Amino acid sequence: METVIALVLFLSILTGCAGETLTNVKSSSITPNAAQMEEAVRYTVETETCADTIQAEDGTELLVYQFEVPELEVCRADGEIVNEAETDQEEQALTAAETFNARFADWLDGSSLDVFLEAAKEELEFSRAEGLTWSPYTLELQCEVYQNDRMVSVSGTYYSNTGGAHPNTAVLSWNFDLREGNFFTPALLAADSDEFLKAVEQELNVQALQIAADADLPPEEYFWADYTDILRDWVNYAVSFDETGMTVAFSPYELACYAAGEQVFHLPYDQILPYLSEHGKRVLGISQED
Repeated sequence: METVIALVLFLSILTGCAGETLTNVKSSSITPNAAQMEEAVRYTVETETCADTIQAEDGTELLVYQFEVPELEVCRADGEIVNEAETDQEEQALTAAETFNARFADWLDGSSLDVFLEAAKEELEFSRAEGLTWSPYTLELQCEVYQNDRMVSVSGTYYSNTGGAHPNTAVLSWNFDLREGNFFTPALLAADSDEFLKAVEQELNVQALQIAADADLPPEEYFWADYTDILRDWVNYAVSFDETGMTVAFSPYELACYAAGEQVFHLPYDQILPYLSEHGKRVLGISQED
């Protein structure tokens, strides 16, 4: 049962959320084109919390969930939320917001919870038949949002406890270019993507050696035996940005055993700056040019 649930979890990593809407837990706003005059728009990201407890017919708790979902809104310079565009700039901004919000819409649609509910019902019946203690399934999503005048970077942690020896955790990330109106991968920020990918790979290997040394273990024992191959593919894992630099994170099991936990690597901007294109510098807020 645990194996089946774990598979469902990662196949349904963008599972939905249907329930009570609680108070927003964090919000901030940015002005993408500060040099522009009255037609300037602002993007506001608010993290909406959705939570609910689903019970069986006899009142037994089957599933408890709480998801923090970022939502992008467009405001005018005076703070008024833009629902209908009055200018071309507002139209472009609304289109960008729709693209961003569509990526997270599945968290707000409860249809994907059905598979977890059915599994919880089966597990509850099994637990009662075997005289085992029952605990409801638990699903959580927590998000941290960083934004500058050109991009929004979201880092998320998805937690699930669906029985078995221990819960599961997955680290996630989404990076969005407000001007272009689309999500991007870090390689698109580089002047030479191959050179950039290789340089980051080398730095990750250096940091990995230090992590293993701190644990007083050789790296091939602390990490999986093929950890260098995994690090080579770093761009396809959770990559996010904040005011200090770029973070590359691996979920438990991806780079090392569960007990080792998440493996997090941080590169300050001065390390990646030589490999960025002018476009990449602007997106990350490193360049003042537009």
